[in-house]
Amino acid sequence: MAEGYCVKCKEKREMKDSQEVEMNGKGGVKRRALKGDCPTCSTKMFKILGKAD
Repeated sequence: MAEGYCVKCKEKREMKDSQEVEMNGKGGVKRRALKGDCPTCSTKMFKILGKAD
């Protein structure tokens, strides 16, 4: 499981149902990220990983 920051709980937590997504960045650069839910409060969580190859 991936760890992310929950804005509502104000703590780092393990993401529930996380999945990797690809974002479009500046200048056409693709960026990888993880989307998931907080297991405590069910708020959406998001973590940017870096550039996609």
